[in-house]
Amino acid sequence: MLKDDRTAFETALFVRAAAVEAELRRILEARPLSGEIERPERLMAAMRHGVLNGGKRLRPFLVMESAALFAADGEAALRVAAALECVHCYSLIHDDLPSMDNDDLRRGQPTVHKAFDEATAILAGDALLTMAFDILADEATALPAERRAALVLALARAAGAGGMVGGQVLDIEAERKRPDEAGIIRLQAMKTGALIRFACEAGAIVSGAAPSDRERLAEFGSAIGLAFQLADDLLDLTADAEQMGKATKKDAAAGKATLASLHGPDWAREQLHGLIDQAHALLEPYGEQAGMLKAAATFVATRNS
Repeated sequence: MLKDDRTAFETALFVRAAAVEAELRRILEARPLSGEIERPERLMAAMRHGVLNGGKRLRPFLVMESAALFAADGEAALRVAAALECVHCYSLIHDDLPSMDNDDLRRGQPTVHKAFDEATAILAGDALLTMAFDILADEATALPAERRAALVLALARAAGAGGMVGGQVLDIEAERKRPDEAGIIRLQAMKTGALIRFACEAGAIVSGAAPSDRERLAEFGSAIGLAFQLADDLLDLTADAEQMGKATKKDAAAGKATLASLHGPDWAREQLHGLIDQAHALLEPYGEQAGMLKAAATFVATRNS
């Protein structure tokens, strides 16, 4: 990525992240909504701790930029982006728990179970997952009912037993029985790739784009989802905790096989270049309008944290 292109991308990422952060702050207000009784203060504080802690907001960015391809990156796309970030942050809170990865640090600050306690962290994650579907179903997400239903279904499939949660189970099993290369790819496509695929597909759903556009953007999401995890595994091998804002070398310590550890850093870097090319090719029909999504693909594969 050229320096000017990277600067433009990082600026756009920052602007989108700020908008999503503001929307999440509003959504996570203490005031109960219609149909709610009360929002307990400690629970809401834990949810905010797990969500309003910086982060690149890459998945929300992908929602909004994929919607922008069809001139649909307005308030509805912002709310869909916030819903997806609730799911992502819930998964991080639960992933950090002692029974899972047992991490004390996330984005450079104490994880939710360290800042509060384990039970509160579990419940904060539960509430964030539920809140995501509240956001999508709410008429405040001003889309036709069939599009809101399509978003609910697509996110449920991406986040559930056949997607992210199922991938987490495979990841735990991989500590006991090392998967082969096909098993690693399947695990990563579910654990990490499914939400990124949804993020890219969601923009087409928001806009009511043609099924062919929805499928193309989903394929783009699959490519960069694989690139994201491959880059993450490479960083886990080569970066330090200060650079990453979280513990590193965890996969090797747990005995987990990754594509980067299986084939080595040089192979991983070569594969990342190939995935960038694949992702860019999928976006060719959209011309210059896809510039930010192309930049996102390059960023995902070449990031250093």
